[in-house]
Amino acid sequence: MTDAQDLRRRTAELLAAHPPATTDRLEFLRARFDAGLAWVHFPAGLGGLDAPRSLQAVVDAELAAAGAPDNDPGRIGIGLGMAAPTVLRFGTDEQKQRFLRPLWTGEEVWCQLFSEPGAGSDLAALATRAVRDDEGGWVVDGQKVWTSSAHLARWAILIARTDPDVPKHRGISYFICDMTDPGVEVRPLRQITGEAEFNEVFLTGVRIPDAHRLGAVGEGWKVAQTTLMNERVAIGGSRIPREGGMIGVAAADWRARPALRTHDLHQRLLKLWVDAEVARLTGERLRQQLTKGQPGPEGSGMKLAFARLAQEISGWEVEFLAEDGLTYDDWTMRRPDGVDFTGREAGYRYLRAKGNSIEGGTSEVLLNIVAERVLGLPPEPRTDKDVAWKDLPR
Repeated sequence: MTDAQDLRRRTAELLAAHPPATTDRLEFLRARFDAGLAWVHFPAGLGGLDAPRSLQAVVDAELAAAGAPDNDPGRIGIGLGMAAPTVLRFGTDEQKQRFLRPLWTGEEVWCQLFSEPGAGSDLAALATRAVRDDEGGWVVDGQKVWTSSAHLARWAILIARTDPDVPKHRGISYFICDMTDPGVEVRPLRQITGEAEFNEVFLTGVRIPDAHRLGAVGEGWKVAQTTLMNERVAIGGSRIPREGGMIGVAAADWRARPALRTHDLHQRLLKLWVDAEVARLTGERLRQQLTKGQPGPEGSGMKLAFARLAQEISGWEVEFLAEDGLTYDDWTMRRPDGVDFTGREAGYRYLRAKGNSIEGGTSEVLLNIVAERVLGLPPEPRTDKDVAWKDLPR
């Protein structure tokens, strides 16, 4: 069984064969994947060594100390946090071999075609259609929205309705869509921050081979649950050091500007600091649980806490900084590679944090998930559960 000592040995061999100072970045990342040191808990041959997930930190520390390049996880977060675990669990051997390596190295960026203008919180009500063609593949027509990184992506994870004659959760299938195919149109969706990290995606007669389907026909909702649970862990459960992230920025502001301090702001900052530390430690516990299997509904609780804290901390910071908190560096319309919560000014953090309670599942929906699946409370009445999708009022 692989242990920490074995991983250090393997990492040393990788560094000796591919010195970071003289090796091309992409070449190094490919070699790391092939050595099983990309995500050590993945199977051998797919970037891993079937090792405990907790041992990834051993590899990361050794590589960081040697100055090795990373795969820019902020840019490819959707691929790493959502597409990869879904492909691993439901993909064929051919799909795993084709998609996982360039996904991890960042050669191919992924996006997520789930939400629609009429199916956001009620995602299972989606109307994008996938119809069989004469060659056994699928033709997809519809519209998706709030699609992060679609302007950068080569591939997308897509759910579409393949059977309108059954209840909404049972008529969905899950596909991998080539974003460069004819019929895929990406339009920027400008946000309150001035940027367009999100997009609208229009699908018109897009042909997808059946070989790019994940899971059985009609079982896309089951596959999507794996994606969604991993998404919430990726958003709310990322590993940060004590006083890292937004609470670290707020604390630094407090220490740097004693003239702005008040008793009330001090008390509120202390509470936020404690809440952030509780969330951080809870995230560590959740990651330990992940070593035993797939993420469960507990990730929804972490994502809830993340959204609340981001909005409360950014609100505190704007209030503390007074008129300086209202400044904004650049309102230029641009399409960024990712979100930088700590590298921009307080005004940006305040505005961008408003989306945290929407993206990755609205807070209202996540509260229902926690209530029903974690606490075991009675579910809300649902009158549409056994009604064919085509008969639902729209």
